[in-house]
Amino acid sequence: MKRIWIYQADRFLTSEEERKLNEALEQFNNNWNAHGRKLASSYEIRHSLFIILKVDQNHENASGCSIDSSVHFLQEVEKHFGIQLFNRTLVSFLNNQNEIQLVSQNKFQELINQGEVNANTLVYNNLIQNYEELESNWLIPLHKSWHARVFDNVSYTA
Repeated sequence: MKRIWIYQADRFLTSEEERKLNEALEQFNNNWNAHGRKLASSYEIRHSLFIILKVDQNHENASGCSIDSSVHFLQEVEKHFGIQLFNRTLVSFLNNQNEIQLVSQNKFQELINQGEVNANTLVYNNLIQNYEELESNWLIPLHKSWHARVFDNVSYTA
């Protein structure tokens, strides 16, 4: 099984930042190991917003130390690019024009109250932990996500 970790930036990256981040991720990925053994790992940047780290645990499990090293690396990325990757108070979703939006939880609640966001609005579920879920359960309707338990007045529309 491929284990994944999704990190959402607090803003969209520029194409130049994304290029430089890909270089840094490539270098990190080439050296990422667990107890001296190279991890069967990969990464990707999606939508200039999400960093996804992957480890094929059929070859080698990510250890606590290897996970710590990825967190430390991403903290350095934050400093270098002036972004936040550990801010869990931001919600990413698709608006009515099918564009990714990134807003604070307070703004998201306002959008729900105004009817601009409803139970069928597609939200990104960054809590998923494996590659299979990434393909099937990452972008899901609000009413099927953990977000529905956090926000008030989520209404259903057909």
